[in-house]
Amino acid sequence: MAELYNWSEILTDLLKERDLSVSQSTWAMRKIMSGEATPSQLAGFLIALRAKGESVDEVVGFRDAILEAALPLPVNSAVLDIVGTGGDRFGTVNISTMAALVAAASGIPVVKHGNRAASSASGSSDVLSALGLDLTLTPEQVAETLDQAGITFAFASAFHPGFRHAGPTRAELGVPTVFNFLGPLCNPARAEANAVGVAQLDRVPLITGVFQTRGATALVFRGDDGLDELTTTGHSRLWEVSRGDVHEHDLDPRDLGIPLSQIDDLLGGDPSHNADVVRRVLSGETGAVRDIVLLNAAAGMVAYRLFLDSAQVQRPIVTRLGEALADAAAAIDSGAASTVLRDWVSATQAFGGHA
Repeated sequence: MAELYNWSEILTDLLKERDLSVSQSTWAMRKIMSGEATPSQLAGFLIALRAKGESVDEVVGFRDAILEAALPLPVNSAVLDIVGTGGDRFGTVNISTMAALVAAASGIPVVKHGNRAASSASGSSDVLSALGLDLTLTPEQVAETLDQAGITFAFASAFHPGFRHAGPTRAELGVPTVFNFLGPLCNPARAEANAVGVAQLDRVPLITGVFQTRGATALVFRGDDGLDELTTTGHSRLWEVSRGDVHEHDLDPRDLGIPLSQIDDLLGGDPSHNADVVRRVLSGETGAVRDIVLLNAAAGMVAYRLFLDSAQVQRPIVTRLGEALADAAAAIDSGAASTVLRDWVSATQAFGGHA
């Protein structure tokens, strides 16, 4: 069968600064995921795309092709993901991982999508391994873990084996590419509720645009300090996506009774160090790390509640975050968050590494 497109046409369009269609973008990413794109074709494509600037349609097409090639994850899509794009270069503790645990402890089913560290000393998979989780699970075991613990981890490199074809070229290029922010959009669970931190402000319209296009519910946010989290060092901007609409908010943590912190209070270390921080926070240790974890857990909870009831968007965002913040604090102080972590570790270890 004749090919719909070819690399010469795709690259020519990009060099003329023409946006690709969803169909063209899907074709290109299928070639990359299958390993059919040569290193030269891949490098030319990524650089030409970066120079032009990505469009929403292009990212939608890339996402469609990546999920098409992903290993299927047999779970209900009515779940929450709390994830960041990375790339803020601060090296904070694993805020979104702790926030995901707290959200799960409040009774929300969570499928956390993540990978090894790209821009920090400890990514989500690194700290979870240090906490004792077995991440070498089959998709069926990942789904069973969700049933048993209320939370599970979809390891991006395991569910998206096609990413390996782009790895060497991306490393040799040494500049950020579209792959740097595709991860949060490609959870194999196709989560209906999402809390996504974005380090680069210019990527926000692309990410909110994809959630708009697919009709998902999301809170997308960025700290004014550059963190890919709701920050506690100052203001954050927050974009609320529901039923194709986007509502923008400015958030001052002091409006929620959270004192301002310094970025130095939030810095982490290697996986072992960060795992110790996770255990201490979930055990009730107070301070700046607990504050930012509660705030980001609250964002995830607000996103999930918005998914359940779209009319929530009519209520003030500070009111909804305040309610969720209290529930997040109760999930820690009751011991539920520590219990969820213990159950999660036990559930993955029970498979005995026979993935």
